[in-house]
Amino acid sequence: MDWNLLGLSFVTVFLAELGDKSQFAAIALSGSSKFPKAVFLGSVAALVLASLLGVIVGEGTAQVLPPQLAKTIAAISFAVMAAKLLFFGEAEVLDAEGLELEISASEVLSDITERISETVESHD
Repeated sequence: MDWNLLGLSFVTVFLAELGDKSQFAAIALSGSSKFPKAVFLGSVAALVLASLLGVIVGEGTAQVLPPQLAKTIAAISFAVMAAKLLFFGEAEVLDAEGLELEISASEVLSDITERISETVESHD
């Protein structure tokens, strides 16, 4: 096992997931649920499956495309996603009934801050 690659993969994915839509969704779900362990397990299972699919696609791509071209495509994809978030700034989330909503990142952060403040005040 390549321990350096394992550590690099962990740090890269961990940092990439901080502040991601999936983390906001987990915060929102666990904040409004009586079973945060179920939210945790569901989130872990989803992240594991998404990572598995990414590894499978990456491995298949590496066998078809030269490594430099695959890295270039990945870099361009990240840049496009970053530009979309920067200029359009909306995230798609589901409400309690499973209906898709579009909210801005600032609205998500505002809601999280409000929930944290309410929680802190209720414990004082």
